[in-house]
Amino acid sequence: MDNATYNYMNDCTPLTNCKSGRKAGGSTVVNMSHAGKKPPNDYLIWSLCNTLYVNFCCLGFMALIYSIKARDQKTLGDLRAAQECSDKAKWYNILASGWNLLIPLLVLGLLVLLVVHLGSSEGTFDFFGEDGFQSFMKLFSR
Repeated sequence: MDNATYNYMNDCTPLTNCKSGRKAGGSTVVNMSHAGKKPPNDYLIWSLCNTLYVNFCCLGFMALIYSIKARDQKTLGDLRAAQECSDKAKWYNILASGWNLLIPLLVLGLLVLLVVHLGSSEGTFDFFGEDGFQSFMKLFSR
């Protein structure tokens, strides 16, 4: 359907004045200073998770500090300093995540070894006397 069907003049469109609806086409300029370079990640969410988990030597807190610095430097436009802070935040997060996974896995492994040892009747080291498993079960049968 064209404008002639609705009895409009050819240079007018609905809900506009006849001359105001038609404007000369202009150009739009978008300034992209670092078009080829992707801004560095700041790893802020990962750092927050590591900080809230309260890990060994406050590595998550250090990661959070460098994540915030990386975000600030990225906002200021200093991509070199932002990349340095981003790299430090990444490595602190890797270390913190490693500790966050290592400690519970070690505890779980020791618990499994303890249960396996106590469950076997031929244990090499008896934790609770000569008949270890029976003594262990008596503790919880009261």
